[in-house]
Amino acid sequence: MTPTLAIARPAHIVWLQACGIFLCAMVALATLDMLAKDLVTRHPAPAINLVRYGVVLLMAIILMGVRGTAWRVAVQYRSTMLWRGVMLGTVGLTFMQALHTMPLAEATAIYFLSPLIIVALSPWLLGEQVHGRQVAAVVAGFAGMLLIVRPGGALPLVGTLLMLMAAGAYAMLQIITRRLAGKVSMEQQFAWTAVICTVMTVLSLPSADHLSMPGAGDLALMVLVGLLSGLGQYLLIEAFQKVSASSLAPFNYFHLLLAVVFSVLVFGQRPDALALLGIAVIACAGLALTVPVFRAQLAAALATRQAPR
Repeated sequence: MTPTLAIARPAHIVWLQACGIFLCAMVALATLDMLAKDLVTRHPAPAINLVRYGVVLLMAIILMGVRGTAWRVAVQYRSTMLWRGVMLGTVGLTFMQALHTMPLAEATAIYFLSPLIIVALSPWLLGEQVHGRQVAAVVAGFAGMLLIVRPGGALPLVGTLLMLMAAGAYAMLQIITRRLAGKVSMEQQFAWTAVICTVMTVLSLPSADHLSMPGAGDLALMVLVGLLSGLGQYLLIEAFQKVSASSLAPFNYFHLLLAVVFSVLVFGQRPDALALLGIAVIACAGLALTVPVFRAQLAAALATRQAPR
């Protein structure tokens, strides 16, 4: 499909396409997390990430070649691109390591504090005004996290701190991506990030307890994790090229729902009542911020259906 044909489509059709692509990305990323949770029980996280980001880097090189995109980025954006890569690399390293000791559902729920962290940081980093409803959502999300973690409870402190670090790094990643919007192509962002994440993973290898060549089955799973990681990021890029990221934000919580399902069905780790309440509070707090934008985008898209041609 050429860009001209995509643009010529009615806005509501383009928006529905973006929703479908975004949901496919969520399925890919949630499946990635499930496979990673299984792999970290047998292999150190840096080893898994090395294969993962190696595959993503190969996909990035192919993408840049197919699209004919130059690797060179304007000087004024290079430091920002570097920090974007460092933030995503931090997410990969801390999230994967935390999964070694954390149940998948609770870990993913803490990770989904990132939209609320963005709201908390936006007055200082983006110069955006925060309203009372947004403050209430941030406070509710923090309360939900406490219901999950419950100081003195069963969740490990180190794993919890690593997952909070992952959430903070992912929030910073999104803020940096906002700053790069319209200035650096998504292909360049994808490729530069793949390189930086691969370098960070190589540097993290000495921290691994033991390194050994995985068997054919586990190596195939690691490659699949890399493919899902690259596919998920590529689908996100495609969705965000069609509509704004904020209009798709509510669908992020489909990822959280899948994490709970995988945690129960695959690993037999059922969150207790308070943890489920905390997960629900975090999801509702995030949805309270994103649903109004979603509804406005949907109304605007459907309005084009009624417009005269």
